Amino acid sequence: MDSQTSQPSPASPSPRTFQVDLRGLVDLLSHHLYSSPKVYLRELLQNAVDAITARRAEQPDAPATVRLHAEDGTLRVEDSGIGLTESDVHSLLATIGRSSKRDDGLESARSDFLGQFGIGLLACFVVAERIRVVSRSARTPDAAPVEWTAADDGSYTVRTLPHSARPEPGTTVHLVARAGAGEWLSAERVRSLARDFGALLPYDVRVGDEPIADLPAPWDRSYPSPATRRVALARHCHDLFGFTPLDSIDLDVPLAGIRGVAYVLPSAVSPAQRASHRVHLKGMLLTERAEQLLPDWAFFVRCVLDTDSLRPTASRESLYEDETLAAVREALGERIRSWLTGLAAGDPERLAAFLSVHHLGVKSLARHDPEMLRTMLPWLPFETTDGRLSLEEFAQRHPVVHFTRTVEEYRQVAPIASAQGVGVVNGGYTYDSELVEALPSVRPGTVVSELDADTVTAHLDGVDPAEELALAPFLAAARARLDPLGCDVVLRAFHPLSVPALHLDDRAARHEQARADAEEQADDLWAGILGSLRGSAPRARLVLNHLNPLIRRISSLDEPDLIGTATESLYGQALLMAQRPLRPADSALLNRAFIGLLEWATHTDPGKDDRR
Repeated sequence: MDSQTSQPSPASPSPRTFQVDLRGLVDLLSHHLYSSPKVYLRELLQNAVDAITARRAEQPDAPATVRLHAEDGTLRVEDSGIGLTESDVHSLLATIGRSSKRDDGLESARSDFLGQFGIGLLACFVVAERIRVVSRSARTPDAAPVEWTAADDGSYTVRTLPHSARPEPGTTVHLVARAGAGEWLSAERVRSLARDFGALLPYDVRVGDEPIADLPAPWDRSYPSPATRRVALARHCHDLFGFTPLDSIDLDVPLAGIRGVAYVLPSAVSPAQRASHRVHLKGMLLTERAEQLLPDWAFFVRCVLDTDSLRPTASRESLYEDETLAAVREALGERIRSWLTGLAAGDPERLAAFLSVHHLGVKSLARHDPEMLRTMLPWLPFETTDGRLSLEEFAQRHPVVHFTRTVEEYRQVAPIASAQGVGVVNGGYTYDSELVEALPSVRPGTVVSELDADTVTAHLDGVDPAEELALAPFLAAARARLDPLGCDVVLRAFHPLSVPALHLDDRAARHEQARADAEEQADDLWAGILGSLRGSAPRARLVLNHLNPLIRRISSLDEPDLIGTATESLYGQALLMAQRPLRPADSALLNRAFIGLLEWATHTDPGKDDRR
């Protein structure tokens, strides 16, 4: 026999069972899985409702009641659900991570149940030091009631009880508060939490003798008139979210099992602010902070809805991101879009009131949705040289729709362009330039052009060549003074007459100036790299207004230094008028020009007597 085959085979390792430190698991649940101890009551309600659902699947006429009784740091929750046998207790209550919804052929019917992860009862240890469960099975009526008692150290006991201990099928859960957690089991707190979590539950749920369900939901109730319904929903929104809405939008998506309402915020909010929505799962409040429920552009609404199709995460405090949630998000976005188009078609006053607050959200939607842009075109406001107008009205007035990409560029040219009859749209605000560029796609024949320094200069009147030639020495001195700043000087005639000078540049000129500034301050190696990037972009220019009286007086000076100082002053004033941020070199120039002008103003001719 081969020596290798004669060796004894190694013994197979014996399988072992994971050991669970219940105290550590409870700490994990309370500090990492659940956001607040209050979820213990939701888990108790969930277990009770699921037990009733399971019993009614077999006995449609079975009672459907849940009763909560809280006093002196204890809580008792009774339900008329399916109940448990002794074997069920060992299999389910003592096995972490196992859910009864996976057993007894119920996997195919899980959409009828709230819980899925088999850890709900452990949430009670967040507030309780001891849990006692007494249950009697409806499936096995002859089985004796069973008692399961567990402590937060991980130990538990199971014993059967006489039939008199639980005459009817169902389950009773007893909690005893842990030290410092008694307030969570007080009657007032239990009542408040039960109302919050269970207001839409379809069964008879009471705290003591007080019902907590408020059915049908406000959006499903019948009202005498649309106006009455609007008032009722506004009151519901105020009670729920703390504000009175501009309007309400029905969110009815039958294929996704969704019913609810979206409330339009009465004041503007930042698009970057994450909206929080209330989501109920089969009547049970799942979360008050669902952030991914709506498209990002719909930041101007807050939703409350009930669904039976969305999946919760293990903590049951947020929604699981999957294809179903993506489809629901798209469907809800379509409902909000339909509401907007309906306002545009039939209620322009309400639409105008909405857009006065939330035009930014609609613009965000319109830039990706040509149909929405086409619908909203007569309503969306834009800042223009003709005042605040819609793009539709502005395009009717001007054969070419000029626009700037930044607010600074618009401020530079708006007064001059308006005087010259050139229509300009301020595209510097969020989404505006994108919408202006999309205008030809929904309004064929419209010409859209980005306004640059060359276009503005071309619309300004030239100066008589003879006059400009006579002013050549003045222009040469002015150009020499501004050349180190990367700025040219040109002479034009334009209105209004009160504007002595106009500073014009564009993004290319600013990029080139930034590169030149960086090159000047860099070491030899970096300066060489930046120098190789030098472009041929046009430089900024200071346009002097030949029609302005001050410019005429300055141009008649014959002292190069005074001309230079005056030119620097005009340059600084033009920058300030355009509300452009000043570079250190610009600030130094303004200071130097101011001091220089003071010196010229206080200059005394030494050949004349000092007059006092």
